[in-house]
Amino acid sequence: MALTLPPTLIELLKELANGRDIEEFIADLIAERLDPPRRVELYLKLHEDYLREAEDLYSRGDLTQAGEKYWGAVTALLNAIGELRNWDHYSHRDYNVIIGRLYKETNDKSILVNFRMVEGLHTNFYHNFMSREEFEIHRQTALDFIERLKAIVKELQQNNQRAT
Repeated sequence: MALTLPPTLIELLKELANGRDIEEFIADLIAERLDPPRRVELYLKLHEDYLREAEDLYSRGDLTQAGEKYWGAVTALLNAIGELRNWDHYSHRDYNVIIGRLYKETNDKSILVNFRMVEGLHTNFYHNFMSREEFEIHRQTALDFIERLKAIVKELQQNNQRAT
């Protein structure tokens, strides 16, 4: 389903989003009205949507847009982790803090490295500097990192269930 908004609302959303992706901004507005378990569910569904869009864009050769959707899939999972851990997850800075905390908890350097690789896809969206070969390496890292983050989410959900 596509939602069409009048130009006035689009401009206002852009202004209020303050440079953030409008879809993410709207998702955060909706999330504010949900209880924590539903927020996690929202972020996990958004992750699936972004990943599906990324793979579709990738298959059509739109690497710049695909890279941004891979970034969206990762940040949606970081939002879920932030929600499950009661950590801030509303900005790029917050994502970096989450990554730092996950690294300190796990001592897994790949969390730091893989996040930076996916961050490169996000940067490429704005500057379009990657060759296809570089993109392929970053994409594979993103897919691996997504699996790692999904495992962390699953573990956190299981721990939360045991605690209740």
